[in-house]
Amino acid sequence: MSREKSHEIFTRAQQLMPGGVNSPARAFGAVGGEPLVFANAQGAYLYDVDGNRYIDYIGSWGPMILGHRHPKVDEAIRDAVGRGTSFGAPTEAENKLAELIIEAVPSVEKVRLVNSGTEATMSAIRLARGYTGRDIIVKFAGNYHGHVDSLLVAAGSAAATLAVPDSPGVTAGTSADTLVLKYNDVGGVKAAFDEHGSRIAGVILEPVVGNMGCVIPTQEFLQTLRAVTQQSGAVLIFDEVMTGFRVAFGGAQSLFGVTPDLTTLGKIVGGGMPIGAYGGKAEIMDNILPAGKVFQAGTLSGNPVATASGIATLKALRDDSPYERLEELGARLAAGLDSAAGDAGIPHTLTRVGSMMTLFFNPDPVTDWDVAAKCDKERFAKYFWGLIDSGVYMPCSQYEALFVSAAHSEEDIDATIDAAREVLGGLA
Repeated sequence: MSREKSHEIFTRAQQLMPGGVNSPARAFGAVGGEPLVFANAQGAYLYDVDGNRYIDYIGSWGPMILGHRHPKVDEAIRDAVGRGTSFGAPTEAENKLAELIIEAVPSVEKVRLVNSGTEATMSAIRLARGYTGRDIIVKFAGNYHGHVDSLLVAAGSAAATLAVPDSPGVTAGTSADTLVLKYNDVGGVKAAFDEHGSRIAGVILEPVVGNMGCVIPTQEFLQTLRAVTQQSGAVLIFDEVMTGFRVAFGGAQSLFGVTPDLTTLGKIVGGGMPIGAYGGKAEIMDNILPAGKVFQAGTLSGNPVATASGIATLKALRDDSPYERLEELGARLAAGLDSAAGDAGIPHTLTRVGSMMTLFFNPDPVTDWDVAAKCDKERFAKYFWGLIDSGVYMPCSQYEALFVSAAHSEEDIDATIDAAREVLGGLA
């Protein structure tokens, strides 16, 4: 494949933007080489500026569950643009999207629309602190909740120690009220609440992790979190920016039967447009200005173009449910990748929930960040580039889940498996 134009454009981009990208997830830092530059997309495919076609398993990092340029979503966006791109005032579309979210997600009685998943988690954290009058937020190693200062932290030296900054620019004071625990560690959760329970404002987690690869929670872990937060008066927050409308129409909480107090959403809820949302119990949500005193605002929140895209996407998911097909396609791809790696004799494990999954280059079941960190990242990088050369676009990090869309065909899945089998055979 020629990538001459991608190289030229990225070279220029490095002179204009830090690292040549507007998000480090696009920089190929974990796999080496230069990122591809894309020109257009349709259905299950991406096309780069050099004219190469790729079967897409990123889907804009999750939002494109219906595939790229779904006709109903495209039509809704065009109609909205024709009426105006931003009013800075209420629109009926905000009501319609809010109603769809409230009907679908078990925990949400009221919702506030924002502009990104990061903004949603930042706002939910502030709300939890404002509602409880407490300071400490519990998060879990390997869970990513956007680039919020108080959540961009690493674990301290022990399970029940407070966090330390994980990035320059995040102050020790900002991270001092964040407690980082091990995912799926029931004992660690109980110990943290025994020691700090009266000071804990909330717990935030990915109910299925997608940011250290696809990692599944145990039912005991989720039920323990629900029990200790209820007992202590802390707020349980599910970050469903990735899993919301992905693993099920009602999100991971409907799949596992555990209802949080607050839920954060993004990605699919906007159908590819910039949007986020957070919602939950009316008793808690009514603490947000102007109903309450917890400040949160946004000039473009509830943007009419983004809400139109979100409404069309959620209606399509509700009225013409793709979830049975996504489960079938996901199972087909997972079985094929697992078989290909096994036949090549490569130590691995594969984790899947519905249409999101990860092939870990690690033979141990991945339950937390300590296990995930032991993956063979060098082998993954070779696997990634081998698939790129075969016309398959996978996440450019061992620690990002891949996504199947409703636009993928059985032929796409089988072609991907065949490509993976050839690439993995060469890596044995």
